[in-house]
Amino acid sequence: MMSKTVAELLADSTLHDVSVKGWVRTFRANRFIALNDGSTINNIQCVVDFENFEEDFLKRITTGAAIHVTGELVESQGKGQSVEIQVKEIEILGDSDPETYPIQPKKHSFEFLRENAHLRTRTNTFGAVMRMCSTISFAIHKYFTENGFYNMHTPIITGSDAEGAGETFRVSTLDPKNPPLTENGEVDFKEDFFGKETNLTVSGQLEAETYAMALGKVYTFGPTFRAENSNTSRHLAEFWMIEPEVAFMDLAGNMDLAEDFLRSVLSYVLEHCKEDLEFLDDRLQKEEAKLPQIERSPMNLIDKIKFVVDNNFKRVSYTEAIDILRNSKPNKKKKFKYLINEWGADLQSEHERFLVEKHFKCPVILFDYPANIKAFYMRLNDDGKTVRAMDVLFPGIGEMVGGSQREERLDVLKEKMKALDIPEEELWWYLDLRKYGTAVHSGFGLGFERLVMFATGMSNIRDVIPYPRSPQNAEF
Repeated sequence: MMSKTVAELLADSTLHDVSVKGWVRTFRANRFIALNDGSTINNIQCVVDFENFEEDFLKRITTGAAIHVTGELVESQGKGQSVEIQVKEIEILGDSDPETYPIQPKKHSFEFLRENAHLRTRTNTFGAVMRMCSTISFAIHKYFTENGFYNMHTPIITGSDAEGAGETFRVSTLDPKNPPLTENGEVDFKEDFFGKETNLTVSGQLEAETYAMALGKVYTFGPTFRAENSNTSRHLAEFWMIEPEVAFMDLAGNMDLAEDFLRSVLSYVLEHCKEDLEFLDDRLQKEEAKLPQIERSPMNLIDKIKFVVDNNFKRVSYTEAIDILRNSKPNKKKKFKYLINEWGADLQSEHERFLVEKHFKCPVILFDYPANIKAFYMRLNDDGKTVRAMDVLFPGIGEMVGGSQREERLDVLKEKMKALDIPEEELWWYLDLRKYGTAVHSGFGLGFERLVMFATGMSNIRDVIPYPRSPQNAEF
């Protein structure tokens, strides 16, 4: 008999002999096994007639054990489930030591579960989060495929720093204790594996631009790395980025793309993750009930997602946003942690959330930022002060997407690179795009884990990636 998943059995209305494999969540009164195989947040109840099994055998059915159950699927006599399995046979596939198994049927702190990240997906919360990760990933690929984009894999090892921040992880095979030196006493990277200084990529954008200028519409979805020594709930050293790049598209088209993309992906989540969303929504509401009223979110999880899906995004210039924030009550009454006093300030999450949740009450796209707080590759506006950048702001989280129209003019790009001490020889190939058939083009970047945080209601980015990498932490 072919085994079925728990999800398949719970959706089955026919009563018949079945076979299922999974891990024991609980075994009550030597009679009721709660079995889960990861296919759904719900367990299936397996009812055991203990007279048919030896006592020593039943003692091996402990939390965490892997078992194979065969029996008859019948209507449930108890509450909480529509069907259950009347057990005929049990095979223990893998024992679990009840004295040392960390994931016991009780509430565990997220910090404890991070220390046991190899087993935490067996909990309801992390099972739901990781199933949603998979669904969101599929929705992303589905959207771009259906809209004529080509997927490309940009290099993980690169000689450039796309953001120019210098927060990169070096890649080298040189002996750290005795590296070859130049005549000036500096490390001679010409003797290194790649013949030059290389690092792990912080973005696939620059390489994606080269493909967009040949294939029209491309996107990357891959790992990126930042050596930023920041130990916060929103930072990782290794994370995944979605980065579309489109030829012949200006900033307005870029904003259209970002809005349509986000609403499409989150609509897919609402449709295909109902049980996991309901569980995570309920979990979040219970957690927030413990907080002071002022710290609670004005929307529950599902409403927050619908807030994005059901509302058009408001487009506001940075200059207009600064005026709104400067004259806002929180700023005048000094409730903001970072007060807005003048044009040119780099907006913080508290400002972004105020615009979304309090002022406009819909998702917001800010555009035309000051040039001196944005990257070198963003197109300079005619005013010489601002660039055609845009950020998409969400409730509860602030910035979700950052993007821009790229600088397509060779002379302007060279001047910007010179002002920032970015050597032309390092990015000669990037400059070539402006020499040979240059054209308006745009794109944006979206941190996958940040999107998953928003969709799942998780408050720490380390809880939406299987094995988080952060300062002093590379376990597993």
